[in-house]
Amino acid sequence: MFLSVFDMFKVGIGPSSSHTMGPMVAAARFLDMMRAAPFDFRGVRASLHGSLAFTGVGHATDRATILGLAGFRPESYDGEKAEATLAAIHASKTIVHDGSPDDLGSLTFDPAADMIFDYDHVLPGHANGMTLMATDAQGDVMLRQVFYSVGGGFVLTEEELAQGKATDDGPPVPFPFKSAVEMLEMAQRSGLSIAQMKRANEVARGCEESLARGTARLWQVMNDCINRGLERDGILPGGLNVRRRAKGIYDALMAERGLNQSAPHTINDWMSVYAMAVNEENAAGGQVVTAPTNGAAGVLPAVLRYYLDHVPGASEKQIEDFLLTAAAIGGLVKYNASISGAEAGCQAEVGSAAAMAAAGLCAVMGGSVEQVENAAEIALEHHLGMTCDPVKGLVQVPCIERNGLGAIKAVSAASLALRGDGQHFVPLDAVIETMRQTGADMHEKYKETSLGGLAVNVPNC
Repeated sequence: MFLSVFDMFKVGIGPSSSHTMGPMVAAARFLDMMRAAPFDFRGVRASLHGSLAFTGVGHATDRATILGLAGFRPESYDGEKAEATLAAIHASKTIVHDGSPDDLGSLTFDPAADMIFDYDHVLPGHANGMTLMATDAQGDVMLRQVFYSVGGGFVLTEEELAQGKATDDGPPVPFPFKSAVEMLEMAQRSGLSIAQMKRANEVARGCEESLARGTARLWQVMNDCINRGLERDGILPGGLNVRRRAKGIYDALMAERGLNQSAPHTINDWMSVYAMAVNEENAAGGQVVTAPTNGAAGVLPAVLRYYLDHVPGASEKQIEDFLLTAAAIGGLVKYNASISGAEAGCQAEVGSAAAMAAAGLCAVMGGSVEQVENAAEIALEHHLGMTCDPVKGLVQVPCIERNGLGAIKAVSAASLALRGDGQHFVPLDAVIETMRQTGADMHEKYKETSLGGLAVNVPNC
């Protein structure tokens, strides 16, 4: 099994990897299918199902889908151009593709009629389902494709999903571990760390230079997102009137520095504020990195920033090892369970992020392979059962604070693992399987539909 660090960590836009980035990617893929088809298309339609329908407005799923059909992609998203394009589509009821490769010309699309929120029909493959259609001049559907946004910006067609685990057609990698047990066994036989094995796998599919450039860019985007969040205040969009809090907390923490009056637990505020800064940016539709999702995007950057700014002896040379270790753990969770809140609740998002961050921190602080696996296990175990219940379908309440607490748990898990010798009672594989089973048993109203939990028990307007 091989899942690249650049699959686990993707540069994109908020507020959701599964509900914003995924639909945009799906729409872009559909355009490619249209260009390859032998038909003269004159219009397009889109239908959202399941969680994409129930929380689509709060997650900007409709906007993302329309922009994807207009040729936008998350990694190259231009906010000003997007707003102008959306305004033009609403005014003309047309999506114009003049000048694009394999020009599709003008396609009729009335957002009020052709962007359908189907609350009654959940598609069978996944909670995040959508159907994209291309029509002829009479409005008859000539091309139809079902897509599933399965978390973290990953998108599969219904045919790809039916095939089971995603096939891997690339060249072989030297350490193709599919479980934590295999990972530990390969590390023991090779004498390599998790990061070293992961690096060898990445180089087998690319090169060391591109890996170094890519991981450096990932951290740059993450850190820039933290800094933007620490500098901005005001009210987040969406109608809940949630205040940005990161700047105020950060300013207070900076004012207290050097006064020797802070309680020891204040370090938790530093971890939280870094994470909250990211998730406030995400909630505002800013540029973030999936880690492994947008809803959980603040945990890992917060822990890495904590390491760099607050741990004596920390080195930026360790950033790549941190990200590679975290990606290896995230790949195991995705392959054997889920990183999708709509599929398994927030245990699959913030829980997975905490496990990844705990593993990364433990590794760069000198932990053995066994201690790193233990750190990931502790962090994920203590998120089991966590529901996904965003108020009004927005990635704000409880998501922003939840990332802060996820970062604190990750650091605590790494610290506990480092205090031990790597031997522990519950293996990581057992926790991942438990998370999968718990997600399967969890009621749908607690899985990113905003039909239960906090979403129905607090005022949301």
